[in-house]
Order: sequence, then structure tokens, then C-alpha cells
Amino acid sequence: MMQTISTTLGPVRLLGENATPIWGMSNAERNRRMAESAAKNGSTLAPGHELVFNLAYAFDPLLLRLVLETPGTMFAWAGQPIVGQVPAGSDPMKASGLIDLSDGRKLYNRQLRKLEQPMVRELVPQTRKAIERQSYFGAYKGVTDLLTKYLWPELALILTRIAAQLKMTPNMVSVIGVTLCLVATFLFAKGLFWTGFLCGFIFMVLDTVDGKLARCTITSSKWGNVIDHGVDLVHPPFWWYFWGVGLTYWGLGLSAGTFTFIMTAVIAGYILQRLIEGMFLKDFKMDIHVWRPFDSQFRLITARRNPNMVILFVALLFGRPDIGLIALAWWTIISLVVHAVRLAQAYIVHRSGRPIVSWMDEAEAAA
Repeated sequence: MMQTISTTLGPVRLLGENATPIWGMSNAERNRRMAESAAKNGSTLAPGHELVFNLAYAFDPLLLRLVLETPGTMFAWAGQPIVGQVPAGSDPMKASGLIDLSDGRKLYNRQLRKLEQPMVRELVPQTRKAIERQSYFGAYKGVTDLLTKYLWPELALILTRIAAQLKMTPNMVSVIGVTLCLVATFLFAKGLFWTGFLCGFIFMVLDTVDGKLARCTITSSKWGNVIDHGVDLVHPPFWWYFWGVGLTYWGLGLSAGTFTFIMTAVIAGYILQRLIEGMFLKDFKMDIHVWRPFDSQFRLITARRNPNMVILFVALLFGRPDIGLIALAWWTIISLVVHAVRLAQAYIVHRSGRPIVSWMDEAEAAA
């Protein structure tokens, strides 16, 4: 069976049929959403071309981005067409750029900063949960902090599945998370650190859930991204400031000089580190944390919100939230120095005439 549907992106040819749902929708609907999302993000089809989706399979959205970049590309699996952009009405398996992924090759996903074999699996009732799990973990960034990568993926998967079953939108999850973020800020200011930590922890998990829900159900939106990334960018310094304010309720208030030093270090250090990351991205067209393996490893513990919360949690266990804040300030300074040195080293390499290339790009080329 074959049918052609119209989308904002252009004509889409659907091969076969499949009643097995994935993330609460049919595979045909998932593919339609991917096409519409691609159009919303500015992608277009080459003149006289159409997209081809095989409804018998679920696949990594990375493959769609790649076929849209290069007309004539068709990804296949063991001789079966999966997804491609080909001349309208042509035989998918005779595409000029036929690539069979069953050979195990890995592809570099720049958006998610990881090198891996993209998911391609036959979608049947027996494989649905495994595919949802694989697509969920496939939506994870390969280079991120240690909590996001190791502590709560399984919990976030459960919550993402529940949210999808309840037909919740990512924005609904984000609003709940932002509310908890504000509550945590208030509790920190009152010295209620453990209760604030609980609210903050739930917020941090939901901060993962909303993004994964958007990617898995193909329901990301402009305002959702603004809320998600805007809150992520702005709130950490407020948490550290009001943590310092709340120390007075523990009888551990810092002197004016010490408090000023800590706030200068955490706020200026945070802003400068973000500026360095922005400069690297602007000048070298890639994230600083994917340049060399060291940078990817350092991203696990660099002074961002989640690693900083680990510092405060350990200090709180020992009843010294004041020392935790001081340690957080010094770790921010150390992280800033590391990033500044790496940026300087990149400029030196670039001026010597050598290209700045991600180690993942090199690994993909060598595969």
C-alpha cells in the first residue's frame, strides 16, 4: 500500500501501513509531524522531489535532517527503504545516494553532540516499548552534565511516557517546572534548604522531561524553547544568591565582604563562561565541549546548575550550607579559567593554520 500526503514541506509518500502506535500516535502521524517540524525550521525539498517514509519502521529524526540536506539521499536497512528525498514517483531503492545503515556505521549528530549508530527498527507491538525507550535515549545529548547523563534518565523516561499518555504538551510540563523553580528560590531565601532542594530536584528532572517529550512526540514550539532555555539561562544565579540569603536562618550568615566576593564570583563567572562558550560557537561553528575529548569530559562537571547542586547537596549533608556556597564560588572560578584557557588554545591552533575540528567529526570520518 502507498499513499501520498501533502505537508507544508511538500509531498510525502508513505509506504505500507502500520497500526502500531508510538508515543501515543500512529507512525504516519509521527512522520507527518516530523515533516511539518522540518518545514517550520526552514527546511525545503528540492524541486521535483518528495519525501519517502516507510511506515513499517521507526527511525532517528537525524536521518530526516540528513536527507533534507542532500537531495537524492535514501537511507535503507537490509535492503528496505526507510526514509529519503527522491525524485517524485521514482523507485526509492534506485536513489543516487542510497545508504544502507545495516552495516553498523555511526553518524555524528551535531544537534545532540554525539556519535552513534542511528536508530532504525521495525515497529511492531512487540518492539514498541523498546523503540520508545531507544528514541527517548536517542534524544539525549551525548555531551552534558553528570546528573542529566547518569542519575535521572530512567525517572525522566517514566515521566515522559506518563506525560505522553496524558496528552500533556511540553509547555505544560515546563510551566509546572518553572513554578517549582520559583518555589525553590523562595524556600532557599528562607533557609528551608532541604524542602527547596526537593522542589529544585523535581524541577531539574522536569527540565529534562519537557525537552524529551517535545522531541519524542515532535511537538516542540518556538515559545516552548524560549521558556525552556530562557529559564535555564537566567535562574541559576538567583538560586545561589538566595541560598546565601537563607544562610542567616542557620546562623551561618556570611560577612558582607565574603558574600560580595561569592556573588561576584558566581554571577560574573557564570556570565563570562557563557560568553566564552558563545565566542567559541560563533568563531568555530561548534560547541566548545565537543572540540576534544577533554572538553566533553569536563562538561560533565563544569560549573553549571546541576554539578553545582551536587556541591551544595554534599555540604548540606554535613550541615554546612555556607561552605557549599563558598566551594561553588571557587569551582565557578576554576571552570571559568579552564574555559578561558581552552578558548585561547583554540585561537592559537586556528592562527597556526590548523582547522578546529570536533573529535566526533574525526571519529566519524575514520569509521
